[in-house]
Amino acid sequence: MRPGDRIFQFLTTGAGVLVVALIGLIGLFLLVRAVPALQADNVGFLTSQVWQTDPGDMRFGIMGLLLVTIYSALLALIIAMPISLGIALFLTHYAPKRLARPFAYVIDLLAAVPSIIYGLWGLMVFAPTIEPFSQWVNDTFSWIPIFAAGNVSPDMRGTIFTAGIVLAVMILPIITSLSREVFERTPTPQIEGALALGATRWEVIRTTVLPFGKAGYIGASMLGLGRALGETIALAIILTGAVGREFTWSLFDGGATFASKIAADYAELNNEISAGAYIAAGLVLFLLTFVVNFLARSIIAKKGD
Repeated sequence: MRPGDRIFQFLTTGAGVLVVALIGLIGLFLLVRAVPALQADNVGFLTSQVWQTDPGDMRFGIMGLLLVTIYSALLALIIAMPISLGIALFLTHYAPKRLARPFAYVIDLLAAVPSIIYGLWGLMVFAPTIEPFSQWVNDTFSWIPIFAAGNVSPDMRGTIFTAGIVLAVMILPIITSLSREVFERTPTPQIEGALALGATRWEVIRTTVLPFGKAGYIGASMLGLGRALGETIALAIILTGAVGREFTWSLFDGGATFASKIAADYAELNNEISAGAYIAAGLVLFLLTFVVNFLARSIIAKKGD
């Protein structure tokens, strides 16, 4: 082996080991700092929705934070996935090139908008605009538990429903951009072969483009889900805190996600025990992202086969 090859192998191996080591050290730090608070906790950490971090009476659980985080992220994913798929297919197979390129730039620019701008827009512009629709959904479909009156009723603005839609706008450019890149790499001979056999444009997409790009599309969606799970500032601005009321399994609930809770209460972390409660919540979010990535890798591997 040449010296240059050995040096390159050493550098690449070291880079890979460094990344794994950093992730392990972060997880170890979170675990070590969370243990004292977990030992002082007087309620079920995984099952309780109470959050009180008084050092003399520690009672905190992550069930409410977990449910709000998952609800808002899944709602954003459900909305963003079909819209992103349609935009990506339009830009790659329907739109003329003189229109597709600038339109793609505009979509990509949405990813550069700071989270705080999305939060302010969601709170001051979007929430008042969508409030009548939210009220109609609540009144019409209240017999369905997820559309029933929430724990911040009659407020229809700072809810998971509003936050999920804003999150969908935030992850839309991520899923669209990656999906577009995958669809553009569909082998040209496959497309030309389908056209030669008399397939329509939609049949070409259905028989060649989607089968080729479905693994990449799912991977892009999981990346968007990870982005939604970790969003902080926008949700801290939009979501209304449910004071004294627990999560009721409705999209019209308020509350906080893991990230927004930690950010909103950061000024209160004035001792190690109280800070440990928030670090424990961060540890759960840390593990949750690992689970999402593991599921994404498994889905992509199966689709690739």
